[in-house]
Amino acid sequence: MTEVLVADSIELLKKLISIPSFSREEDKTALVIEEFFQQRSVKTYRKQNNIWAFNKFFDAGKPTILLNSHHDTVKPNSGYKRDPFSAIIEGDILYGLGSNDAGGSLVALAATFLHFYEQKDLKYNICLALTAEEEISGQNGLELILPELRELEFAIVGEPTLMHMAVAEKGLLVLDCTVHGKAGHAARDEGDNAIYKALKDIEWFRTYEFAKKSELFGPVKMSVTIIEAGTQHNVVPATCKFTVDVRVTDAYRNEEVLRIIRQHVSCEANPRSTRLKPSSISPDHAIVKAGLAMGRESYGSPTTSDQALLDIPSLKMGPGDSARSHMADEFIYKSEIKEGIRLYVELLSKIL
Repeated sequence: MTEVLVADSIELLKKLISIPSFSREEDKTALVIEEFFQQRSVKTYRKQNNIWAFNKFFDAGKPTILLNSHHDTVKPNSGYKRDPFSAIIEGDILYGLGSNDAGGSLVALAATFLHFYEQKDLKYNICLALTAEEEISGQNGLELILPELRELEFAIVGEPTLMHMAVAEKGLLVLDCTVHGKAGHAARDEGDNAIYKALKDIEWFRTYEFAKKSELFGPVKMSVTIIEAGTQHNVVPATCKFTVDVRVTDAYRNEEVLRIIRQHVSCEANPRSTRLKPSSISPDHAIVKAGLAMGRESYGSPTTSDQALLDIPSLKMGPGDSARSHMADEFIYKSEIKEGIRLYVELLSKIL
C-alpha cells in the first residue's frame, strides 16, 4: 500500500461528497468515478449509473471475487448544521453527506482494487462494482449489472462496520395485508367488522414463533407497524389494511417464510418484494478465517445492504461506523480510510 493510494482515495471521496447523488440521481458521481479510473488507465464499464472493472490480467479460468459498494446517498436530514456537500476536514475528521455511508468503503475498495490491478498470477480475479440505488434497494443498482459481472465466487460488500466482518445479514419482507368484511350501520347489528376479523391475524403475527432459529440472529422477527380501517365513526368498516415488517434470518429463505405466513393467516398477505434476501458466509470460508486470524471480529448484521441481492457467499465490511450512517453532520475519520485500505489489502493478500 502506498501513501499515494490513501491520498487519492481521500481526494476522490471529497469530490463525491461535493456532488449530490441521491438514489436515482447518481449520474454525476458515476462520471467522477469513471474519470478517476480512466486517469489511471483502468478500463471501466458503465450501465446507467453503475461502474465496474476487472483486474488487468483477468483469467476466465479462475474464480472471481466481487468488491462492491455504493455511491448513492440518502437526503440530508433537517439536523445538519454544516453544508452536507462541503467536504470539510478538521484534523482527522472528514465531514460530508455519504462520507461514512458508504463513501469511505467505496474509496477504500477502489484503492484496494488498484493495489492488485496489475498483479499477475493471482489465485482469483477481482471485479470492482461501484453501484447505484442501494439506499432505496432499487432495481437499477447492483441487481441490474450482476449478469454482466460473470460468475462470482464470493463478495465483500463495503459498508461501515469498523472493519469487522458482518458474516450474515437479515433479509426483509414488507407485507401489505388486507382483511375484508362487510359495511353496516354501527348503531344496528349490521355488517361484518373487518377490524375485528383482522385482530386474530395481528395477534398471530405478534406471537408466532418460527421453528428454526438462527445461531447469529435468533428467531425471525415480525412487527405490525401500520394499520388503516374505517371512514367514519358510525359505519362498520368493510376493509382493514395493515403492514407487517418481517426480518428474515439466515435460517430461512424469504419465499419459505411467506409460505408459512400464508398457511396461518386468513388475510391477503402480499409482499412488496421478495428480493431482499437474508445472506451469510460460512465461518469456515477462507476469507472469514483470514479475517479472524487478523483479529477482526465476526457478527450478524440486522440492517440490509446490497448483500441482500447476492446469491453467493458474502460478507459486509468497511471503514466507518454504522451508527453514523444517516446522522446529521455525517463524518468519517481519514485514519479509518487509511486503516481500511491496509486491512482490505492484508485480508485479500492472504487468499490471493
